[in-house]
Amino acid sequence: MPAPSGDSPTPRIPHGMLVRALVGADRAEWLRMRRALWPTSDDDEHAREVRDFLESGAGPVAVFVADRGAGANLGGFLEMGLRSYAEGCRSSPVPYIEGWYVDPDLRRRGVGEALVEAAEAWARERGHTEIASDTAPDNEASLAAHERLGFAVTDRMVCFRKELGQE
Repeated sequence: MPAPSGDSPTPRIPHGMLVRALVGADRAEWLRMRRALWPTSDDDEHAREVRDFLESGAGPVAVFVADRGAGANLGGFLEMGLRSYAEGCRSSPVPYIEGWYVDPDLRRRGVGEALVEAAEAWARERGHTEIASDTAPDNEASLAAHERLGFAVTDRMVCFRKELGQE
């Protein structure tokens, strides 16, 4: 699978697609897919994060895309981060799948798996021994996809928030 440095081959995936590292020309498509994955996030925030990554490398440490080829739209993306801690992991830092999206017409056709394989190869090439991810407990499709690809559930949690008013 590809690495952002271009030092690995880029194999074909189903439907003549190619998984590769994100490039500047992918800006609009990456933005479209981020909006689909995180629809409640502010459009300006998405645009800023995309711009910051493409112009200065800020944000994710790597982004892989599923290229439909022949000038067509992209079909998916995976954003990798490095976290100092991830539940159930023994190493640090831990490569972490921060975002993983496949267009609806390509789901269950190997595209998501190919994106994860690219992330795994990227992590191995850098000496990492594990990779982590998360999903909402009620996201059955994501839970099933993670389990199909060999991820093991390490924890289930409920997060809390309390607003502090003025005294």
